[in-house]
This record gives sequence, C-alpha cells and structure tokens, in this order.
Amino acid sequence: MTVTLTVHGAAGCVTGACYRLETGRSTILVDCGMFQGPKSLKALNYERFPFDAKTVDAALLTHAHIDHSGLLPKLMRAGFRGPIWATAGTRDLCAVMLPDAGHIQESEVEQLNRRNQRRGRPPVQPIYGVRDAERTMELFRRVKLGDEIEVAPGVRARWWNAGHILGAASIEVTIEGETPLRLLFSGDLGPGGRDFLADPDAPAGIDHLIIESTYGDRERPPLTPEMRRAQLAAEMRAAHEAGGPLLMPAFAVERTQELLADLLQVMADGEAPAADVFLDSPLAIQATEVFLQRGYSPAIGRNPFEGLHAGERLRFLKEPSESDRLERLRGWHVIMAASGMCDAGRIRKHLKRLLWRSDTTVLLTGFQVHGTLGRLLADGERRVRIQGDEIRVAARVRSLDTYSGHADAKGLASWAAARRPIGGKVFICHGEPSASQGLAARLADAGLPGESLVLPSIDDAFALEPRAARSVAVPKLRPAPERPSELDWHNARAALLGDLDARLEAAATDAERTALLETVRKALAADG
Repeated sequence: MTVTLTVHGAAGCVTGACYRLETGRSTILVDCGMFQGPKSLKALNYERFPFDAKTVDAALLTHAHIDHSGLLPKLMRAGFRGPIWATAGTRDLCAVMLPDAGHIQESEVEQLNRRNQRRGRPPVQPIYGVRDAERTMELFRRVKLGDEIEVAPGVRARWWNAGHILGAASIEVTIEGETPLRLLFSGDLGPGGRDFLADPDAPAGIDHLIIESTYGDRERPPLTPEMRRAQLAAEMRAAHEAGGPLLMPAFAVERTQELLADLLQVMADGEAPAADVFLDSPLAIQATEVFLQRGYSPAIGRNPFEGLHAGERLRFLKEPSESDRLERLRGWHVIMAASGMCDAGRIRKHLKRLLWRSDTTVLLTGFQVHGTLGRLLADGERRVRIQGDEIRVAARVRSLDTYSGHADAKGLASWAAARRPIGGKVFICHGEPSASQGLAARLADAGLPGESLVLPSIDDAFALEPRAARSVAVPKLRPAPERPSELDWHNARAALLGDLDARLEAAATDAERTALLETVRKALAADG
C-alpha cells in the first residue's frame, strides 16, 4: 500500500496549512487554511486548488485559526460536499470566524473595486462571501478528544489536545492496510504551563510526523502566569506615562480573551493604571461568547474568562459608528482590535490615525508574518503604507511575546521526542525557513537521524509507506512563490516610495526636489 501526502501550504512559510492524503480508497484534507503575508503569497488564495475539490471525501480540522480553516468555504464553492470533522470548540469558533472572513472579503473587495473603477482596472471577486461560509458550517461534524472515528473509507482519526487555542488538536490518522500506516499532524502546539489551557498531548510510536515550527529557532525564558501579568502591567504603566492611548492589535480568538482577562486583573490588583478598555472587534466579541461557554480550564478548575462581560471599564464596540467615535478620545485609554498582524479589520483605521503621534503606544502580542504591517512595525519601519496612504511612525512600538500560543523551540523538540519511536519521516512545516531549519537542528541533536527530517516546499508530494517515504514528482499547477516568507516586490515598492518621499521632504529647495525626480526618471528610462 502506498499513500501520497501532498503539502499544499505552510511550507517555507507560516500560513496556508493544507495537507492532502490520497490512499487509493479515499482522499482527505487535514486543514484548508488561508495564506497571509506578502501579496504574492496571498495571491495563492485566489488561484484554483491544485486538486479537484469534488474528489475530497473529508476534511479534518486541527483548529479554527484562519490560516488553518480560512479556505474551507472556497473548497465548498469548488464542489466539496464531504464532512468537516472538528472538535466542538473549533466548530463553534469557525461559526463566527468564517462568516467574518467572508464579510471582510466582501467589504474589502467592494472598496478595492471602487478604486479599480477610478483607475480603469477590471473588478475582482471575493474568494467567498458570508453566505458561502454559512453553507460551509452545515458540513461540520463534531468529534470528542480521544475518540477514534472513521472519517472516510479506510481512514480512522483521533484528535488529541494541542494546548494552542480553545478546541485545538493534533490529529492522529490511521490508514488501513496489510500494515496500517499511522500519521500524526501536530497542528499548532501550545507552550504548556498556561493557566488558560491544558498542556499538549499525543501518542508515541508513529510512522510519520508532520510538525509545526513557528518558533523552531527561538527559546523563551520560563514564565509563570504571575510573571506574564507583571510584564503586561509594566507595559501598561509605560504606555500611561507616554500620555496617550495603548493600541493593541490582537488576534480575535484566544489572544484577545487572554489579554482582556489579564488586563482586567492587573487593573483590579492596582498593578497597572485604570483605563477604559474598548474591544473594537465584532469577531472578538462573538468569540468571547464562545469562551464564556466553553472556556473551562482543568488547569485552574474554573473558566478564566468568566469576567469578560461588558461593564464599567470594558466596552464592546460592535457597530462601525461606535468605533468611529473613538477618534474623539484623548489621553489614556486602551483599544484592542483585530487583526493581530495589522493586515485587516478595524486595527488599520486606528493605526492610520494614531501611528504618527508620539504619545501613542502600539503593543504587538503575537507572531508577525513577513510582509504584514505588524512585521514592518516590529522591525522598526518609520514609514508604512496603510490602505494606500503613507503614514509616519512616531508611536512607541513594543512587542510582548509572553502571550504566544505557540511552543518555543525547546517545547517543540521535547514534544517531538516524546512521540518516538518515529519509524519514517518528520515533515517540518508551518515555519519560516530559519525556524524550520532551527527545529531540524534541534531534532537532530535530540537523536532523530538527519535523513528522516524533511523541509517541504509548497505543493511537494511524498509517497508514504510504513517506516519509509520518498519524494515523488508532480506537476506544479499554480505559481507558488519561490521564497514565500520573504518580502516581495510589493513591499519593495512601498519601501522605495517611502524613501523617495522622505528624500523629497528633506530637500532644502524645490530645485533639489526637481533634480532628484529627474534623476529617478533618467534611471527608469535607462532601465527601460
């Protein structure tokens, strides 16, 4: 028996997770996520799938984050009608996240088409809309952690707690045959030791492991919940001293809820200055309701999110008009809005109006993919473009990694080592090249043979057998970027325009500005 594994995303980059298994009897997908980051990588979201969606018998979902679930409505539109298997927490979060993603696409494409019409460019279509997402939810089937079920003919699967976000799981897949083939997809793994979620778990003694490597090249110091809250309180005190607002781009699911719980606690304990906290994200507000219902933590014996109700200090802003009124505020307050990488949602509006103010503090609290606005800010860019406008960055930009939902290099290596014996290959995915290579080095040091470690590229395929795997040549049906995690020409263009504007502003006279522009024109003419 030969099974083919094709890696359709999260290879050489952190987003777009999608793995296809063909067994001869069935075809299944593990995750079907959206690409995020540079525009040339996000363009893959608009390409046709490199497989026939009608032939897919089932989809297995590790968790609800859009880079793992976000193209499921596109899959449904392309003809997929099989079940989507997921935990109850994942299903409930997808029920708010996927329609929200559809709404964002519809509204952003509407704005883009207005600009395209003015520029004489053809209109574009959204990848999918709200109704597509709602229809996709009808395909979901709930599973319980630990239960093994037949998900397609000849294929059984079991979900294991991954400790990443509410409902997140690693998925063990067993393919029937004379010698059964056992695979383990890690999904995104949590760091462990958190009071919000239990530590990740999974079986040992598998044939092949597909593991994430988001933080595969970095290690964090040990951190207790008390230390985490102390660091947040220190950032809040510094932001208060700066005199202006604290703007927190946050991932709407899990990160927002964890941050809100800690914000309210450190203010109640007097460790941080009291502030009005505005949650300006309809998606995060809806997701918070899911956490209130399903957020019980065995680690602490209660639901740590039980206090997240709108009240005197915490305000939920659902309507755009409520969000717009924040422009009138001055002085110390806290605004939390999605998205966490600053690439969509209401956060961009607040960044446009606040980044140029030196009394503003922007606190980044999650992984920032290359090419995103959040990564540019984290890397210290002093001029950025937001929705076509160039903005000078005078705000304090801070990063707080203590709320990461991902295991660090040490945690990933320890988790992988606990899965031994691994008879075949370890496919290291879901990481930028330096992170994947860093994890490979750690796994080799931990005793996994170097020849068993594989770093795939997008759309690479492998023939799997018990205890063995080999690469197979397949036609590449879509134009995947060669270096998907690196900045692309769109980023280079924005940087060049920013540099040119800065030089023009710095010039002493109009004659100097004219001379500079003439130099640029001559260079373009010579190149042409």
